[in-house]
Amino acid sequence: MGPLLHAWTLVPRSLTRFLYPPACPGCGVAVGEARGLCPSCWSTMRFIERPYCEALGLPFSFDLGRGFLSAEAIADPPVFARLRAAVVYEDLAARLVSRLKYGDRTDLAPLMAGWMRRAGAELIADAELIVPVPLHRTRLFRRRFNQSAELARLLAGGHPPFAPMALRRTRRTRSQVGLGPAERLANVRGAFEVPAREAGQVAGRRVLLVDDVFTTGATVSSAVRALKRAGAREVDVLVFARVAAGRA
Repeated sequence: MGPLLHAWTLVPRSLTRFLYPPACPGCGVAVGEARGLCPSCWSTMRFIERPYCEALGLPFSFDLGRGFLSAEAIADPPVFARLRAAVVYEDLAARLVSRLKYGDRTDLAPLMAGWMRRAGAELIADAELIVPVPLHRTRLFRRRFNQSAELARLLAGGHPPFAPMALRRTRRTRSQVGLGPAERLANVRGAFEVPAREAGQVAGRRVLLVDDVFTTGATVSSAVRALKRAGAREVDVLVFARVAAGRA
């Protein structure tokens, strides 16, 4: 590429940065790089690091040793094998989820997926198929995109295979927001299935199920059961954010 042509290709990018300088997705203050938080917002994010429950990904306040399970996982074993989350669902993390889901802020997906990739590296390495939690077609039509599918697509990157149609929501459910644990379970019971044409790619495989938020686990558990009914060998779960223990 000649020097004049190279200089011309830089003009649009430079002009774009001048007209729309990078802003912190948390507070809107100017930042040096796109898709980055400002120092103030960064300090408020509670990233989930070890030590945590190996099954539920719940952070522990002190190290109890590798492989230790939380009281929640022992009392009520999950239907999935492992769950990992990038951050605790509170304050800024909740706002990012809301802006992605309801505010058409698809530009946040790469940032969130990057943190998820770091938190769930072992799950992604073990996965043979990545499946997002689906929306019902009426809700998908209204929102225009499925935030979980967008996160899953970015996480897959071609390997493991991304299977956005492997799981289907069979009926329109109420929003889980504002429902208690028992109501959430009843709301999504039997709400998912693996279509017959997709069963072949699910059967016998280790599946990584992707969603944006884990609260009581009702939605994820219902989706996992559907994948297992279709013959999935094992199912792990990766989410952007999860509630802290006792806050569901």
